[in-house]
Amino acid sequence: MSFADLGLSEELLRAVGDTGYTDPTPIQASAIPSVLMMRDIIGVAQTGTGKTASFVLPMIDILAHGRARALMPRSLILEPTRELAAQVAENFEIYGKYHKLSMALLIGGVQMGDQVKALERGVDVLIATPGRLMDLFSRGKILLNGCSMLVIDEADRMLDMGFIPDIEEICTKLPKQRQTLLFSATMPPPIKKLADKFLSNPKTIEVARPATTNINIAQWVVPVKGSSSDKRAVLRQLLREEAVTNAIVFCNRKTTVRELNKSLKQHGFASGEIHGDMEQPARVAELERFKAGDISILVASDVAARGLDIKGVSHVFNFDAPWHPDDYVHRIGRTGRGGATGIAYTLVGPDDAENIENIEKLTGQKIQRREVVVEGEERSKPSRSRRHADDSGRDDRRAPVREAEAPVAGAPQREVEAPVARAPQRAVEAPTARAPRPEREQERPRRPAPQRQDGRAEHDNGSDSAWNGPIPAFLSVSLGS
Repeated sequence: MSFADLGLSEELLRAVGDTGYTDPTPIQASAIPSVLMMRDIIGVAQTGTGKTASFVLPMIDILAHGRARALMPRSLILEPTRELAAQVAENFEIYGKYHKLSMALLIGGVQMGDQVKALERGVDVLIATPGRLMDLFSRGKILLNGCSMLVIDEADRMLDMGFIPDIEEICTKLPKQRQTLLFSATMPPPIKKLADKFLSNPKTIEVARPATTNINIAQWVVPVKGSSSDKRAVLRQLLREEAVTNAIVFCNRKTTVRELNKSLKQHGFASGEIHGDMEQPARVAELERFKAGDISILVASDVAARGLDIKGVSHVFNFDAPWHPDDYVHRIGRTGRGGATGIAYTLVGPDDAENIENIEKLTGQKIQRREVVVEGEERSKPSRSRRHADDSGRDDRRAPVREAEAPVAGAPQREVEAPVARAPQRAVEAPTARAPRPEREQERPRRPAPQRQDGRAEHDNGSDSAWNGPIPAFLSVSLGS
């Protein structure tokens, strides 16, 4: 089946042809004819299946007939995030270039004045996030009683973000006689209830079982023992080993996004970041840099996890296993799009074990494990890297002290290790900064350490494993603390 078989206009087929697409995806082949027939639609499709075009294309042909009026948009598309709204707007510009349709984008983080001016001129297509739409409606800047077509996109994401009450309120402001299209990757009970309330005799189109992952994506779980600094070392190793064209790295927290991006830059990677604390122009600029290839790694929070269609993403890395299992499906769906193959790695530390178990229960599959051995990026420059404190403030040593330097006879092993593992950071770093670590200490014959007037050994240069006397006061800690 080709796009020409779906009943689209010649102008629209020409615009689709300009993009290089020839065959519709399953969701497009099923949804487009029904939308053109003015049916209400429930589309259940995982991310990356082409669902955006499944409503954008028929909407362009439907809206080609008619005229926009001031403050009264003819159609409304609701998106959960600013990025998704901007992406849908981009799709309308691409596919509607041979039509004379007007469009407005209502999103937070940008000046409201230009948006109001566009509404005053009248628009055929209004793409909005619920918050900004409700704000303008309460100010009397927009009327919804002329809207004959409503699209609720990423409905399950709307539910996660708490937008369902806003959507219900918006639906009551629209004409009862309208066409409504609802798209969601999953259909939890609240979304089913929403569809039953506001859709009329809808046709349900499901192209994949909810919560399944794309079979074109090779998935791996990488166990990591230890702190986030160990995770960063494993991630850097994977980025060097893999043939990464470009990659998105997902983190659970915005602070982690900032810290990880800073760390990657310090290690020479061309990386950027996107998260909810950034202003909209900065987020758009960072996405454009990633799309243009100015940066090859984008560190992101879940604000970018759903719906962003960035071509050619070869890898997805979950620096943190997502708290919500559904988010795993959406995150790794940034790769393997449009029939291409992709690779997804999830780094699983002690705090992530339960999350990955829930993901495997949801998807019904056991994700393969892969052990990653970190090659000695720090060992190659021991004088600096062994003492390198990364951007989170934790020591980035790759191995315990006992592996790097043999303990001196007579010093119990627990007494040597405990200060390294438990002492406050400044207590460990202070002696380290006074002189280079004695990397060749174990190669020299051992002899009693000459004493200085203050009673300390002359070779006490910050390496607690070279001490052969009483434990100094600044290293004294309680093992039970």
